[in-house]
Amino acid sequence: MSSRLVSIWGAAALLTSSIAADAASITNRDDQEQKITITEGEATTTEHTLKPAQVLDNVCMKGCIIRLNGSEDDEYEVEGTDVVSIEEGFLYYDGPDEPQAPASGPATPIPPGGLAPPTPQPKQ
Repeated sequence: MSSRLVSIWGAAALLTSSIAADAASITNRDDQEQKITITEGEATTTEHTLKPAQVLDNVCMKGCIIRLNGSEDDEYEVEGTDVVSIEEGFLYYDGPDEPQAPASGPATPIPPGGLAPPTPQPKQ
């Protein structure tokens, strides 16, 4: 394989990883399926049903509004780099990092209409 072709593949991999880094992910940590409605922009709305422990990656590239189970009362604003999870029917902020396995500790709830600030982590 020529060095030019390797360079092209490397550039493509770098571009793909930077695009994924600017997209939110949602993990269903509930024991039951959760229906979510994602609205990006003014007219783009998609619906998904997440099974327990299922992760939906690469959503909300430029930010979005998320509704759980068809509720029009509770809207959650999510930015493109956020990692959130659904627990007990509520959306929680996990951070801007990669999705993780279900946490054993408490999560930070997101109030309807916005994101809660991240919970300070103890120094190691």
